[in-house]
Amino acid sequence: MVKKLLCATRFGVGAKIIEVESIFQKGLPSFIITGLAGNSIQEAKQRVSGALSNSNFESPNFKITINLSPSDIAKNGSHFDLPIALLVALNRVDIDLSNWFAFGELGLDSTIKDSPIIYPLLLEVANMYPNSNVLLPKSGENLYSNVPNLNIYFASNLNEALDLIKNPQNKSKKYDFDFKSIILDSAKYYYDDNFKLDFYDVAGQVFAKRAALIAAVGMHNIIFDGSPGCGKSMIAKRMQYILPPISFEEMCECVKINALNNKDSIYSPIRPFRNPHQSSSKASILGSIIQNEARPGEISLSHNGILFFDELPNFHKSILESLREPLENNELSISRVNLKFTYPSSILFIGAMNPCPCGNLYSLTKECRCKESEIKSYRNKLSEPFLDRIDLFVKMEETKSNERIYSKDLFNIVLSAFKIQKERGQTRLNGKLNDDEIEKFCILDDNALDLLNQAINRFGLSHRGRVKVIKLSRSIADIDKSETIKRNHLLEALSFRAL
Repeated sequence: MVKKLLCATRFGVGAKIIEVESIFQKGLPSFIITGLAGNSIQEAKQRVSGALSNSNFESPNFKITINLSPSDIAKNGSHFDLPIALLVALNRVDIDLSNWFAFGELGLDSTIKDSPIIYPLLLEVANMYPNSNVLLPKSGENLYSNVPNLNIYFASNLNEALDLIKNPQNKSKKYDFDFKSIILDSAKYYYDDNFKLDFYDVAGQVFAKRAALIAAVGMHNIIFDGSPGCGKSMIAKRMQYILPPISFEEMCECVKINALNNKDSIYSPIRPFRNPHQSSSKASILGSIIQNEARPGEISLSHNGILFFDELPNFHKSILESLREPLENNELSISRVNLKFTYPSSILFIGAMNPCPCGNLYSLTKECRCKESEIKSYRNKLSEPFLDRIDLFVKMEETKSNERIYSKDLFNIVLSAFKIQKERGQTRLNGKLNDDEIEKFCILDDNALDLLNQAINRFGLSHRGRVKVIKLSRSIADIDKSETIKRNHLLEALSFRAL
């Protein structure tokens, strides 16, 4: 009699559902696993045997065959241990397992251990097989309990797992987060108002801080251009803490991407911040595909958050040009022979750069040592198509002002503008709106519309440039709590444009 239990294997940034089948035949005792099982699954035979032995199960004197179907998909992962062990232990028990999934690595003492890859697989199972029963390691309860659309059960060892399979009781309770939150139109959004890095540390630079606020409100891409030590990196690193609240779905996406990259999986109300070094390889920035498995790069690890490039022109030109697609489409596609994976990359991109190779072009006290040709060559590393995808350009100069503002005050403005965007019916923030949403949500009054047409004719704005000015104006209008975009909002948006 063939018994079946469901599991899943990683496939790109998603998953493939796998049927784990077992059959026991007369013959010399043996244990065979078929179905393109990788080394980590083949080694499960020893772990399963040890776990069964320590759970007082005698190994059946049969030829045991485990098949992972479909057999033409390569499979890897120690999380197949639990379903294999359950099928072996239940070989003589008449029980329907057709609606059960099981994930977990087994220790030789029969404990069920967690694995980083389980979380993204669970999200795919929730989408493809809603209301399924899922058996998971007890150690991951805080993380997995919040996965929607599944009946989740937890076990700490093999005996507990068998008891739950036979008598499915004590279904998991959904955990709510301790994070601060707001509820808008029945949806909950989480935030943290403990500002680890505070804008109060940045003296002066009123114009740059205003630009940072606008960028945070709508998740607009921004470049800071200024002399060394003027505060570019300080502002960029503090922007993470004033970003809009994050939804549960966005938190799940962040946890999933970290899990795909074998990083710690924890829920956090603080949006991601990634700051790769200029020497980083193209694959580490954009992501790669290794043995049919997706390896997200920095641009995906910063999804729903910030990607910060310090010393922007020193990054390899091919990397900067490769950013054009994700900055425009909020996703990045990587193709290989017979494979194409798409990584999510809805980010706020921040660049920081010096005005020239020596950095002293804007300085009031130091002399610039660069030739004009060197300055031109340095700035030409940023192409026009790349710059056209940037919403705000901020020229920072040396300042003796000591004017300061707290991050809490800036965040309160962002929070107010966020509520306005959600109450208007937006599912995305201003900087990520598509053309149809712009027509619906970005309404210009007559004076603003006349000014926009003048700017298009005078400065030769591309269609992309026009759209970015409108979206930026929408964020400025939201800060002013204005229902429509007015002339002064559009003028300020144009002042940030590299024309």
